[in-house]
Amino acid sequence: MIKPLQDITVLDFTQFLSGPSASLRLSDLGARVIKVEHKVKGDLCRNIYASHLNIAGQSGFYQGINRAKESLALDLKDSGDFAQVKAILPHADIVLHNFRPGVMERLGLGVADIKAINPNAIYGEITGYGHDGPWRDRPGQDLLLQALSGLAGLSGDENSGPVPMGLAIVDNLAGAQLVQGVLAALYAGEGALVQVSMLEAALDFQFEPLTLYYHDGEPVDRGRENAAHALVGAPYGLYKTQDGYLALAMGSIPFLGELLNCQPLLAFTDAGRWYAERDAIKTILAEHLQNQSTAHWLSILEPADIWCAEVFNWQQLVAHEGFTVLDMVQEVESPGGRYLTTRCPIRLDDQLLTQSEGGPTLGQHNSALRAEFTGAKP
Repeated sequence: MIKPLQDITVLDFTQFLSGPSASLRLSDLGARVIKVEHKVKGDLCRNIYASHLNIAGQSGFYQGINRAKESLALDLKDSGDFAQVKAILPHADIVLHNFRPGVMERLGLGVADIKAINPNAIYGEITGYGHDGPWRDRPGQDLLLQALSGLAGLSGDENSGPVPMGLAIVDNLAGAQLVQGVLAALYAGEGALVQVSMLEAALDFQFEPLTLYYHDGEPVDRGRENAAHALVGAPYGLYKTQDGYLALAMGSIPFLGELLNCQPLLAFTDAGRWYAERDAIKTILAEHLQNQSTAHWLSILEPADIWCAEVFNWQQLVAHEGFTVLDMVQEVESPGGRYLTTRCPIRLDDQLLTQSEGGPTLGQHNSALRAEFTGAKP
């Protein structure tokens, strides 16, 4: 298929996850991504995991986030290597980086430097905390951002202490926000500076609890029993059954009591109290639901249009038709071999956005890129 960004070239100085997740999505949409890496170390996420988590000779982390990119391994402090970057810049529609404030300027690749060479380029950057304030030079690492932004205080219950999410959520949020800003600038049709900080992305993600906090000044109370969402009343949560776990979203408590033959729930008739009394309600539910299997409860709840689901692990998920029908897995090939990974989740005109190339080896495209942009022989 013809992809919408097939005529767009991205010069990508990003590494780790936040920036590479943005350039990956641009690549999925058809853009050519030239990934500039350190000549010796490469993107540091190439070796971030233990060797037993490697795929096709590289870190699985690296392979999953850098498919279909071209690797240009350079020393940006070397005049010859820097000249190669300057040769590419007039042809780049987008320049991306996720270094700390000041790093690109010291390298001679700040926004003013880029604009002097290519005034129409879109310059996109991700920082940890922005360019101002006491945190500007701190490392923009996902767990640290979850901690400082208050995000870790929303998961788990009141007895568990702060609980970070099991994924690098802030990295991915910042990358997605950068893509949105870059695409908006592309639509406007002129050069622009697009800036996203991981902290601001994490704060935007928390618009609900922060809006309420500024309304009433009250800290978030996660509850003590089966906590799943700090702002939602009972029955919202995950519950152990006889053979697994059951997720329950919103629903009438007395109606649940009737369906589940749980008499104590019939007393909670005031919907306005289901938040304040959520711990008591969830305690009753938790004890009752352990008496039967997940399938038993689903057979009662689903026909009654109660929002519920079995809690799957990955083995259960990938074997289920609900997963396989999505065709969410693609096989890609890198110099180190073939591997399976997820595809872009976007569909255009009912067509899947897939790619067949995996992550490049370090400097794999050096010779070809040098010949293309400088005229030097391969």
